[in-house]
Amino acid sequence: MVDIRPVLFISGFVLLILAAAMGVPLVVDLATTRSEWQAFAAAAMVTGLFGLLLAAANRPESEPDLTIRQTFLVTAAGWLLAGLFGALPLLFGTLRLSPVDAVFETVSGITTTGATVLTGLDGMPRAILMWRALLQWLGGIGIIVTSVALLPVLRIGGMQLFRMESSDKSEKVKARVSGVSSGMLLAYGNFTLLLAVGLSAAGMTPLEAVCHAMTALSTGGFSTSDQSLGHFGDGARWICVLGMLLGGATFTRYVAPWRRDRWAILGDSQIRWYAAIIAGFSILLTFWNWTTRDLGAYDSFRQSVFNVVSVVTTTGFHTGDYGAWGGFAEVAFFAMMFIGGCTGSAAGGIKVFRYQVLLAVTRAQVRRLLHPHGVFVIDVNHLHLTDQVVRSVLGFMMFYCFCFVLLALGLTLAGLDIVTCLSGAVSALANVGPGLGHVIGPGAAFGDLPEEAKWLLIFGMMVGRLELAPVLILFTRIFWRE
Repeated sequence: MVDIRPVLFISGFVLLILAAAMGVPLVVDLATTRSEWQAFAAAAMVTGLFGLLLAAANRPESEPDLTIRQTFLVTAAGWLLAGLFGALPLLFGTLRLSPVDAVFETVSGITTTGATVLTGLDGMPRAILMWRALLQWLGGIGIIVTSVALLPVLRIGGMQLFRMESSDKSEKVKARVSGVSSGMLLAYGNFTLLLAVGLSAAGMTPLEAVCHAMTALSTGGFSTSDQSLGHFGDGARWICVLGMLLGGATFTRYVAPWRRDRWAILGDSQIRWYAAIIAGFSILLTFWNWTTRDLGAYDSFRQSVFNVVSVVTTTGFHTGDYGAWGGFAEVAFFAMMFIGGCTGSAAGGIKVFRYQVLLAVTRAQVRRLLHPHGVFVIDVNHLHLTDQVVRSVLGFMMFYCFCFVLLALGLTLAGLDIVTCLSGAVSALANVGPGLGHVIGPGAAFGDLPEEAKWLLIFGMMVGRLELAPVLILFTRIFWRE
């Protein structure tokens, strides 16, 4: 059997961090409405006590050296406990949400998905708005650190990129994972601060600026208004576009900005692909809106760029119902939901790097057909990819499609229409947030969905955020064998 004591010890510290974070909305509430502070105080005490008991009862004699199985458990348990205990303020507070709605909202927050069951955000207690944004901010930096520190060890398809790059002696990134993680945390905090200052200067209130800075950079998409960014002016929208672009890019590039006397971001092929995909879809939809929707050139460009960036980075902000732009636009947005940002970013989705690998493998296979005796090297971003990396990426892509089909079929059993099922499945797995159609499209809430559909989407959000394997492998018999 797997020794779970180190897992429980680390999970206890995760809960202690979550309990401390609950103090932020508590202070906000005491300074404003004074309607939720008791709920946050009670939730913080329960979470902190449970975390303290887990950490104290399972404290190791020396620094724990996790096995592969224990690392899988730590990854899944930490996010699961954060999703469950983070729901306590919503259960204890004046909103009186049902357990499934509270867990749905919290998991959507911590996984930076952005799907919500809440309406009336404009008049909601400020502590709730801050807690939703803070959950996404914590989830964003959490998945970045997890991607760099844990997932390469677990051999999740594509994440070995970081391990290969850290072995490059010319790279300015610190060799130790702790150094890289602290550098990314510093960049994450500084970007958040700069975005908050910019949004405040663009006309948002301090609370609105802080919340949107956190949810834009974390590519989460929770807003303080039911109209999302449609409630604010152009200045705030463009600043949020910048925040989403930063959050969807590889954070190791911010830690090591220079490589061989050149800004590393400019030499990263994944970043160039990322920018090209966004630019390509933006141009297509700008032309579509300009020619079919009777919009001016600037309005077409503004709406297209904002919503393309929001969907590709899996943020989920919106300025209106882009599902009503017509058939071409609806199919384009559905395709964009599968893309995602870069590896090592806060964004969800399949990730650009995996598409690079897929294209490189396809190109090599075509060349083998033409030159059967040739030897072809598969490389991405000037890095030679081993057969193990290629196999893991291809396996991930197939596994992702399989999970998408299963989740969509599950949603059909809950009585949902085909558009809601398909877009809801990819939205949950890719952590996009809004789907398509009138039920879960932009501007709609997920509150009216059947309970069984919400539980399926909760599972999909968690599985998608953790890159499938760390969750799904726990359901296999071989994992629990000695």
